[in-house]
Amino acid sequence: MNIRFSVRLFFRAVGVAMGFASCVVAAHHSFRTQFDSNQPIEVTGTVTKVEWRNPHARFYVDVEQEDGQVVNWNFELASPNILFRRGWKKAELVPGDKVTVRAFRARNASYVANTDTVTRLSDDKKVLSMSSPRE
Repeated sequence: MNIRFSVRLFFRAVGVAMGFASCVVAAHHSFRTQFDSNQPIEVTGTVTKVEWRNPHARFYVDVEQEDGQVVNWNFELASPNILFRRGWKKAELVPGDKVTVRAFRARNASYVANTDTVTRLSDDKKVLSMSSPRE
């Protein structure tokens, strides 16, 4: 194997590795890329589903609007690992719970938001506060 071939092979391998690394970085997003901190919302409704999956846990809430239409909001949380380290357990929020959620609207999706606080109405307990870093 000559030196010229080895150098070319090395740079090709580095190029492929950098390509994979950029895909991983692009897969995650900052708060500001997806959500607008100038568009806070507060809604009250009933939890319909909770998903503990990476990269972000999520929960869904049916909210009745003023016109009587029910809309299912999708609220993003931090990763399950971060939630667990903050003391949050799966049983903290379950389908059927009535909650008030303060969050920040997504920039490009209706009824999607990043969660700031969740208050369970049955015991007036704030079960979550500030889910994701506000980068």
